Amino acid sequence: MLKKKNNYVVAVVGATGAVGNEMIATLESREFPVKELKLFASKKSEGKEYEFHGKTVIVKELNEDVFDGIDIALFSAGGERSKIFAPAAARAGCVVIDNSSQWRMDPEVPLVVPEVNPQDLKRHKGIIANPNCSTIQMVVVLKPVHDAAGIKRVVVTTFQSVSGTGKKAMDELFNQTADILNMKTVNTNVYPHQIAFNCLPHIDVFQPDGYTKEEIKMIKETKKILGDDSIKITATTVRVPVFRCHSESLNIETRKRIHPDEVRAILSEAPGIIVFDAPEKNVYPLAVDVAGKDETYVGRIRHDDSIENGINMWIVADNLRKGAALNAVQIAEKLVEMAG
Repeated sequence: MLKKKNNYVVAVVGATGAVGNEMIATLESREFPVKELKLFASKKSEGKEYEFHGKTVIVKELNEDVFDGIDIALFSAGGERSKIFAPAAARAGCVVIDNSSQWRMDPEVPLVVPEVNPQDLKRHKGIIANPNCSTIQMVVVLKPVHDAAGIKRVVVTTFQSVSGTGKKAMDELFNQTADILNMKTVNTNVYPHQIAFNCLPHIDVFQPDGYTKEEIKMIKETKKILGDDSIKITATTVRVPVFRCHSESLNIETRKRIHPDEVRAILSEAPGIIVFDAPEKNVYPLAVDVAGKDETYVGRIRHDDSIENGINMWIVADNLRKGAALNAVQIAEKLVEMAG
């Protein structure tokens, strides 16, 4: 467990990526008690400079010997690097909060969304997993509903922005859009098909059963975070030509009937959620409005009249913030709060 201090030595691993950049910005904006910030990335990024609270921090090459004296490390460097370097950091006495999928389903590693299951942090052994971006925003909304009415089944369809793939994907969307508008040939490198003016029902690798790894992540992670394997979940994940923010259509079957007004009231009181739901005034969550926000926005809350206890809703969150960097920093904040 983290030791109580006035401030902490914090590292960001994978600092030069889109999520790494957001982690640095989030640590600063939320005034996390940082004594010293250390930034690590691959050798090709060594020497890059970032500003943090008015001081320049230089990126250094990641290796297994850099973690001595570091209290908390926020990892966003991919599963292969996390597999190697997260255990090395933990052995050095550092608490790792890892954004990759490497440790999420390890039974020894807590998978945490602070608004949902902060109690699971008590059993960490040096590594804590940050859930998948699309899972995080969904479970933030599901938890209060599950507590109130019991969730029997969830059908989710996601509309995920290209920033979930990284900066190269954002560049590809920008370049393809420009090429199309200028009647030039469109090139595809990051995705198997054109993403500009298109939707791809394909995120991560297809499995033999026809589901993608992203869809399976959402199913398994949700059950682990909510601590309830009885919930039936099915997912379809779609990449859309949006730069930032994931949107999701949720269909929830509850064990007892719950009125949409009651759902609005419950979610309005829940941490990390803003109910934005007045469709008669064209008020509902939009990616362009939610980008840069910390909260998960919920709207279009209504009965599903095709089943006895059905609720539909539409949720949007910034995948780089709540879906990644913010959730990781919130975990770190919770660790500090719980430190003995």
